[in-house]
Amino acid sequence: MELKSTQIGQRLAQHPYNRVRLLNAGIEVSGDKHQYLIPFNQLIAIQCRRGIVWGELEFELPESKVVRLHGTEWQQTQHFYHYLLKEWQKWSFEMSDVSADVLAAQVNEIAKIKQQNRWLKTEDLASVRQQIEETFQALPLPLQRIAQFENCRDDYRICLDWLDKGEQTIQTLNQQWVEHMLVQYRQCFQTFFQSTETSPLNRSQCQAVINGEQSILVLAGAGSGKTAVLVARAGWLLLRQQALPEQILLLAFDSPSADEMNERIQARLATKEIKANPFHALALHIIQQGSNKSPKISALETDAQKRRDFLIQEWQKQCREKKAQAKGWREWLNEELDWQLPEGEYWHDESLTTRLSVRLERWLELMRMYGGSQKEMIEQAPATYSDVLQKHLRLMAPLLKAWKSALKSEGAVDFSGLIHQAVNILQKGRFISPWKHILVDEFQDISPLRMKLLTELKAQNKRSHLFAVGDDCQAIYRFSGAELTITTAFSTYFGKEVTYTLDTTYRFNDRIGEIANRFVQQNPHQLKKPLNSLIKGNKKAVVILPQEQLEALLNKMSGYVPQQETILLLARYHYLKPELLKKAPTRWPNLNIEFMTIHAAKGQQADYVIILGLQQGKDAFPAPERGSAIEQVLLPQPEDFPDAQERRLLYVALTRAKKQVWLMQEPKNPSIFIHQLVQLGVPIQRKP
Repeated sequence: MELKSTQIGQRLAQHPYNRVRLLNAGIEVSGDKHQYLIPFNQLIAIQCRRGIVWGELEFELPESKVVRLHGTEWQQTQHFYHYLLKEWQKWSFEMSDVSADVLAAQVNEIAKIKQQNRWLKTEDLASVRQQIEETFQALPLPLQRIAQFENCRDDYRICLDWLDKGEQTIQTLNQQWVEHMLVQYRQCFQTFFQSTETSPLNRSQCQAVINGEQSILVLAGAGSGKTAVLVARAGWLLLRQQALPEQILLLAFDSPSADEMNERIQARLATKEIKANPFHALALHIIQQGSNKSPKISALETDAQKRRDFLIQEWQKQCREKKAQAKGWREWLNEELDWQLPEGEYWHDESLTTRLSVRLERWLELMRMYGGSQKEMIEQAPATYSDVLQKHLRLMAPLLKAWKSALKSEGAVDFSGLIHQAVNILQKGRFISPWKHILVDEFQDISPLRMKLLTELKAQNKRSHLFAVGDDCQAIYRFSGAELTITTAFSTYFGKEVTYTLDTTYRFNDRIGEIANRFVQQNPHQLKKPLNSLIKGNKKAVVILPQEQLEALLNKMSGYVPQQETILLLARYHYLKPELLKKAPTRWPNLNIEFMTIHAAKGQQADYVIILGLQQGKDAFPAPERGSAIEQVLLPQPEDFPDAQERRLLYVALTRAKKQVWLMQEPKNPSIFIHQLVQLGVPIQRKP
């Protein structure tokens, strides 16, 4: 059947189309020079209109496209329109049955997903959406018309909801599943997964353990049971048969942390098949499996005192034998770091060597972690640092050479060398990761080199899961290469993640928690998270005292602190250890007193904490930012908030205490932190 424009209508309309012809399942609109084929499966609507003289047909297509035919005789136009409409509707109803079957099959697949007894991941939603898109593309009817047909309407809307509101749907289903799991495994969570305080896991801990996403970041405030969550996560994977023991990789920050976690695994899970390892042990395993070599770890790496003694001896030798080197070191330490050096052979000064040994250790570690040549280090340095960096690298070069020579003579490697080798083996495909689940402790302390090892493992097994536990408020190791942004910008490195906050502390009372949390979060770049306590504390749980009142405070504590309770004295620097502690065993024999630097105390706790040295000027806390050019170039970029890391360091010190904290200030020259703590409501007392 065909409809044509009249000759007059064609001339007056001045339109490219002048005829329309009905085909088997479509229409053809054409003119003398143009032709347009419209299958029924692209036809959205047909409109018939009457003009002053002639008729008009309008064919609506997807994307609001319209094809019109003008100048047709009205009676003929009406006749053609009704016949075309009848044929098109007949075809449409036939195709609606086909579409209904296709949509029903898709909805059935969605129902199967909803019925699965597991966590539905982001990738599950992506898969469902892809299936729906493919289903829609396979429909014989245009999508704009599907809702017109009763047999398609409901299933089509279900599919649309998964496209438009899938995140909420998945979230609701997962929450229902979590509730079901908490009920089903209630007894398990109460007995099998117990925290360090032998209490059941709380709700936020349970939810973190159960979550099934591929990338999970657990922000664990001080004393909130992060180790319990890591152990419980491993137990959950075994319990639900989501992984075999050999498919779970548990990583700790260092060997002592790994040992502590392994004790907990043995106690809670009663298995030796899962074992936590530090990063260097993982690197060693990859090298052994990927190269059939078994590197030996240098004693210089495992023995801190031996390492520092070695570096100082090499440094002294360098200064003694080469006047230019001695002069260069004097300029570096005196002018850049503002250290006061004695006249003459200053390298024999014991207090200087003790102080410098830590810096030499740090600078050498940064150069080893970087892994590139000294030329590359200089090239990557900002122009403002390149000249001074070049001078410093020349001074450090003999130490680096001596270090490498010592490793070679020992037939051993250091930790950085191990990780660099392991990354190289992974990149060459000589080791394929067997781990489905990677669990990482103290994630806030991860360095770019360790992160590289993790990302290479993830690249080896793209379906592997990462479960990272850390606290950005306890990130205090930038000086050793830790990069906080790996935690605060987690999704940038590991894709879309789910973040859980462990918001209940089991260590300290709510007064200590309130002051510590408000103080550290004065830095707006810290991730905002609550830290609640189950224990009430009074206003005197955190108190400021004059530094000279330390002895009086210990005298008073000796009268009421039982022998089984612990007292921890903390300072910014080790050499600030009070002299009066030498007489502590006889003066206060019943007080259990220990001294540590704040860095060393991370992970520790005590009933009472005394924080020393809150002063400005010499040995200040916060310590002024006075890093070497090596640190400025090779360390992660510093934060743009004053004393950001020092603030976190005081937060760590405050949160070591269970019952009470005293902050010892220099009243004539108090730390700026004292002023800020007073503004938060911390009282100042003249005497304990």
